[in-house]
Amino acid sequence: MSNKPSIPAGTRDFGPEVVRKRQFIFNTIRSVFELYGFQPLETPAMENMETLMGKYGEEGDKLIFRILNNGLDNTAKHQQLREDFEKVLEGKNIKGITERALKYDLTIPFARYVAMNHGQLTFPFKRYQIQPVWRADRPQKGRYREFYQCDADVVGSKQLLNEVELTNIYHDVFSQLGLTGYELRINSRKILTALAESCGGAEKMIDITIAIDKLDKIGLDKVKEELFQRELNEEQVTIIEKYLNISGSNEEKIMQIIPLVGNYPSGVEGIQELKTVCSNSTTANLVIDFTLARGLNYYTGIIFEAKAPASVKMGSIGGGGRYDDLTGLFGVPNIPGVGISFGVDRIYDVMEELNLFPEDVYTGTQVLFFNLGAEESSKAFNTMQLLRKQGVRCELYHESAKMDKQFKYAEKKNIGFIVIIGSTEIQNNTGVVKNLKTGVQQTVPLADLSNKLFI
Repeated sequence: MSNKPSIPAGTRDFGPEVVRKRQFIFNTIRSVFELYGFQPLETPAMENMETLMGKYGEEGDKLIFRILNNGLDNTAKHQQLREDFEKVLEGKNIKGITERALKYDLTIPFARYVAMNHGQLTFPFKRYQIQPVWRADRPQKGRYREFYQCDADVVGSKQLLNEVELTNIYHDVFSQLGLTGYELRINSRKILTALAESCGGAEKMIDITIAIDKLDKIGLDKVKEELFQRELNEEQVTIIEKYLNISGSNEEKIMQIIPLVGNYPSGVEGIQELKTVCSNSTTANLVIDFTLARGLNYYTGIIFEAKAPASVKMGSIGGGGRYDDLTGLFGVPNIPGVGISFGVDRIYDVMEELNLFPEDVYTGTQVLFFNLGAEESSKAFNTMQLLRKQGVRCELYHESAKMDKQFKYAEKKNIGFIVIIGSTEIQNNTGVVKNLKTGVQQTVPLADLSNKLFI
């Protein structure tokens, strides 16, 4: 008895309906990226181990999918592999067994690409990438081992015009997808640096930001408790409390932050960055959020986080920020950049919950030709080929069958129109066209078919 077919834990199959919806999201994002001058890039599914290791922190390194070296079909290598496995069991080097890994994200492979090709690239280099990535995580609801990332980055420019354009990209994409109630939260890493300096020194940065990052989950009192546990004194915690209590419009928030961090060069720079981006962005959904503290060892300037509409309990659906020296990891220093990503899986769930997918996203075949016999189907087939040349997506029912069966097939596949060509229609060179959504039926000359199908 054969085993029941299955797929690896943490992976998914996507049926036609889901793929169409996902393609709708991808195509919307891709078209906006192209509109803003971004170019497509693809990198291999696997990278050399040294490209990935040590870039994601200790926890991230544990989630990298290693690939077994090839050559298992070569008997001469079997003994070497046994010896290598013995070394692994002894806690020694594993290079003989695995030298490559599936990519963990799109950012590090992009940095590797820029480092390898910087002599040939035109800077600033604007690229977008929509590809799957893999993580050896424990599968659970909403967390997969294989999933898509959707990134856009500009490298080789320090101009805040790039940040402004990225806010506009978020707005254009979310507006086109119908997510009009989104919020794009923005902060500057430099303001957080200045806050740490006002509390005794930049070395307190990590302690402070780890605590304030939990504000939404545990509340202000618990954050204060944690700050005391991290050896901040009463005066320093009072400064942070004032910082976390800043509220009002973007303009009011700027006025309130100046007395707290405006005496530090990094604070002055951060405030100016926020003013510039907010005053030049065309999105009204931009919200200054001084509690935003994402990826702090990675980002160096403006940081973003896109939040789903409040009516949906989803949280972040995108994010990103500025980094000064990503390619320095690969021996090519001083190439600054800024990038954003879209959380496609989460965006899909939000759109599904809010019923935002357009009705025609489900439509594959537009027209079904009924099969009424050999001569009739031959005429239908030739007519169908002419329609296909005009860009109409159509198919012929695969066999001669009862009308009811063919109608049900069209309904199940969400096909909008049917065309019936019987013996009378062959004589008159016509077809009976029925709109399955409206129920309207008419007899049309076959030459006029493409003009009449979408009435």
